[in-house]
Amino acid sequence: MFRLFSKKSEEVATELTFDSTGAIPKHVAIIMDGNGRWAQKRFLPRVAGHKEGMNTVKTITKYASNLGIKVLTLYAFSTENWKRPDDEVNFLMKLPVDFFDNFVPELVEKNIRVHVMGYLNQLPDFTQDAIARAIEATKNNTGMILNFALNYGSRAEIVTAVQEIAAQVEKGNLLSNEIDEGLLSNHLMTGFFEEELRDPELLVRTSGEERISNFLLWQIAYSEFYFTNELWPDFNEESLERAIASFQSRNRRFGGLSTEKK
Repeated sequence: MFRLFSKKSEEVATELTFDSTGAIPKHVAIIMDGNGRWAQKRFLPRVAGHKEGMNTVKTITKYASNLGIKVLTLYAFSTENWKRPDDEVNFLMKLPVDFFDNFVPELVEKNIRVHVMGYLNQLPDFTQDAIARAIEATKNNTGMILNFALNYGSRAEIVTAVQEIAAQVEKGNLLSNEIDEGLLSNHLMTGFFEEELRDPELLVRTSGEERISNFLLWQIAYSEFYFTNELWPDFNEESLERAIASFQSRNRRFGGLSTEKK
């Protein structure tokens, strides 16, 4: 049976050696999956998994910064996650409050800057306030950018970008033949970043699922994918090293024929 993505990449990665002096992806994006299953395996409520998952976010954030990663984008809550039970959604909306209030001092100490992308105006006021406080407190930091995708969906993001561009055409400020990849990229939520940092070089998904789930569809055109069976709360520093070791073993050709590894 043909499979578009294979877990063999993970099996190979376990045999590879992580090279801290080798190629480190500038932008790593992670689909943090498996919190609920982690909790259920321990006969705990799903929200316990989300709480433990936040501890993993702290661990991976600090280690990614130490490795020299420039942007760490974490898929925290999708536009589709509103379909979950109300008590779980309410808990997830309160998590940023506790997370940022407790973690921001460390982020400041580590020179990590917080950025959040998504349809934030649809979030509860207390969640928006916590986000705003974290962004304000870390705005002068010059190290790694910790970028949360919160109430984010890639299809909606692309539609919004197209609407913004269409509005410029309607106003006569833009000609249709002036629309190109660069212009669309500028209007996406990652347009905030420097051009070389907008697109993840490495996309990681935990929990054994092998799908993209409406995450950064435009930006991952040339990303390397790494899927692991580990549930997100079990993902640790060694797990990230395995993912990067796999990345370091890839031959990134970008449509060309080069045989050199970057």
